[in-house]
Amino acid sequence: MIIYNVTVNVDESIHQEWLNWIKVHIPQVLATGKFTEAKLTKVLVEEEMGGVTYSVQYRAKSREHLDSYYKNDAERLRGDGLKRFADKMLAFRTELEVIDEYSVTFN
Repeated sequence: MIIYNVTVNVDESIHQEWLNWIKVHIPQVLATGKFTEAKLTKVLVEEEMGGVTYSVQYRAKSREHLDSYYKNDAERLRGDGLKRFADKMLAFRTELEVIDEYSVTFN
């Protein structure tokens, strides 16, 4: 399992507009069929550069599905955000391989 993580620092001036947009964008990414789920999280660390930071974690079905996303979908889906928020957000992407998963069940 591969987690495709996108961390985005958003300028305060467009924060709410970006948040509304990302809640539409995530289902569009999932609609590609390359991912099984996504989580939108707020990073709870104040950045020196200011703004608000979020992380979106997409679970890819496989390495091949993620590569297919890059090849067939990523540029198109990133384009809208870049056009809307180009100089008001900074994003970086990380790929994570899930080695093992653990959970706790409470009675």
